[in-house]
Amino acid sequence: MSGALLSIEGLTIPLPEGADRPHAIEDVSFDIGRGEIVCIVGESGSGKSMSASAVMGLLPEGLTPSAGRVVFGGRDLLGLPAAERRRLRGGKAAMIFQEPMTALNPVMTVGDQIAEALVAHGMRDRAAIRRRVIELLTRVDLPDPEKIVKSHPFRLSGGQRQRVMIAIALANEPDLLIADEPTTALDVTTQAQILELIREIQARTGMGVMFITHDFGVVAEIAHRVVVMCAGRVVEQGTADEVLNRPRHPYTIKLIGAVPRLEAAAPPIPADAPVVLDVAGLEKVYRGERSLFSRGSGREVHAADDVTLTLRRGEVLGIVGESGSGKSTVGRCLVRLIEPDGGRVMLDGTDMMAQGARGLKQARGRMQVVFQDPFASLNPRRKVGDIICEAPLAHGRPAAEVRRRMFELLKLVGLPEAAADRWPHEFSGGQRQRIGIARALALDPKVLIADEAVSALDVSVQAQVLALLDDLRTRLDLAILFITHDLRVAARICHRVAVMRRGRIVEEGPTARVFETPSHDYTRALLAAIPGRHWTAPAAPGQGDIAGAALAQGG
Repeated sequence: MSGALLSIEGLTIPLPEGADRPHAIEDVSFDIGRGEIVCIVGESGSGKSMSASAVMGLLPEGLTPSAGRVVFGGRDLLGLPAAERRRLRGGKAAMIFQEPMTALNPVMTVGDQIAEALVAHGMRDRAAIRRRVIELLTRVDLPDPEKIVKSHPFRLSGGQRQRVMIAIALANEPDLLIADEPTTALDVTTQAQILELIREIQARTGMGVMFITHDFGVVAEIAHRVVVMCAGRVVEQGTADEVLNRPRHPYTIKLIGAVPRLEAAAPPIPADAPVVLDVAGLEKVYRGERSLFSRGSGREVHAADDVTLTLRRGEVLGIVGESGSGKSTVGRCLVRLIEPDGGRVMLDGTDMMAQGARGLKQARGRMQVVFQDPFASLNPRRKVGDIICEAPLAHGRPAAEVRRRMFELLKLVGLPEAAADRWPHEFSGGQRQRIGIARALALDPKVLIADEAVSALDVSVQAQVLALLDDLRTRLDLAILFITHDLRVAARICHRVAVMRRGRIVEEGPTARVFETPSHDYTRALLAAIPGRHWTAPAAPGQGDIAGAALAQGG
């Protein structure tokens, strides 16, 4: 576009020899205008974040552009001296990262970290710095800025930490804001608040925004234009309406087709199906520790408050709610990774609360967990085959039988036998989640607890893992407790949903009934907060290998 704020022209960045493809990004071109939000979308590895890193001068060591220009403010950033690039960062161009807890310094107060951004760009008057810090915290709608300014990041919620990151990014009134997956780990209500905040600030200041995301609901909510990337190349770009509703490229069509719809897809399980998990009155209370400087025992938080639910054979029960609602606490209490303070948990006739160490070990074999982050939950020092075999061997099963079953499980989750001799870091996020599922199935459980098991995955990989879970449920007659903050995902896979708020189940029933005619105000608020809730993804043909299909057609 003429007079663009930022123009990326033919940018190419080679990868080192031996990489899975020649270039991190190749011949990438797009513009961002003043007052415009441009969403960059694509799967992991598509080159979205690499493009942003090139703009900010934050490319990993060893990667250098071989062709192209990055024009900002009339200058090619690639030719600027290092000192000028540093002055640019946090000044005229600023960036918000995906995980604020990693990006923020844990030993510095929030106020000091915002002040650091101001000092780095020339502000010296301490009184003026403090006023500006309070002004920024107020601007991003943080409660009690005078208190927040003295707080350390760990004392804030995820949404509050992301608001602090936005305050730091806005400190020097940038012309360009780059937001790299800033809402991926947030629940729907917090996500909606952050998106509204970014949109409001962008409209008021007229800055341009490069918004990197794999969430098409977010794209539908805030984008003026969309750039679709695949395997390091731009395959399609246009207005949000054009790309979302009339996509042209096969990759875009299949990517959008993988977005789960907010329509219940799974009818309820027959009421006479056997109950495999019966939970009544589950309680978990966290009590603040007594301090040398305080009286009393501290504040009590009821993470699980009289939680009662049943799960039938072959059924998927979703537990949905905001961060801090108690969803994951319930899942961990059921297998006693966290000890409950009260209640009854009956697993296929076994009282989980009455089990000693030996009995609990056996009972846990019948109720296994798939965690959110497969890389963190897989031992990086053990090969995949050993990871899958570990639990059955610990339960005394014959080694030959365990090894044979391990290869069966790899096939069952769609991985080759050769995967057994590889390390976790050699796999993609979706493949690692398949390994986590294979490990969970190794003890032939009756119940699978999937704790945010697809929340960090791209929509296409997410669709594949959801299809895998549904296939395994049917083939193995599994019952699945599916914990998620993504209501579209819950609609895709769950027969029933239980909505949690502040440790209590406030509404429960068949997914279609709860989502179409919610009875509780909180459920209605969650549904209203879904990004892009008024947009319905056009249907696409079978998913297959999305990136491979696109590249085969010239990507």
